[in-house]
Amino acid sequence: MSKSTLVSLLESQAGWGALVLRVPVGIIFMAHGAQKLFGWFGGYGLEGTGQFMASIGLTPGMLMAFLAGAGEFFGGLFILLGLLTRPAALTLAVTMLVAIFSVHIQNGLFMSNGGYEFGLALLAASVSLLFSGAGKLGLDQALAQRLN
Repeated sequence: MSKSTLVSLLESQAGWGALVLRVPVGIIFMAHGAQKLFGWFGGYGLEGTGQFMASIGLTPGMLMAFLAGAGEFFGGLFILLGLLTRPAALTLAVTMLVAIFSVHIQNGLFMSNGGYEFGLALLAASVSLLFSGAGKLGLDQALAQRLN
């Protein structure tokens, strides 16, 4: 990857709006990832999440649980820090698409029925950050400046 391509990936003109989106979205993704990876916040950890994933056809379940949990936890951390925001947002968008279509779509829109409402909101936030980049107070800007 060329230096100019990397700088383009990191730079953002998004301003404060991206920061306001990054903070809660990063925290939410980190918490969901921690549920899957560590069993924190009432989660089932890798073993329980892996069994669930295998039961819905996402096999091998333990690997799928690890990938989803790591994507959410570390993607959320990177989003929160504004570090490699666009690649992290892409990872999270794909994770949300898989969650929506493998778990929630058959339940309709609303969360009260196990639907895809929340996943769709997180997908939209991830895609927004994919386009906008980190905005203000993100580590991406500092990295881009060092590369220039």
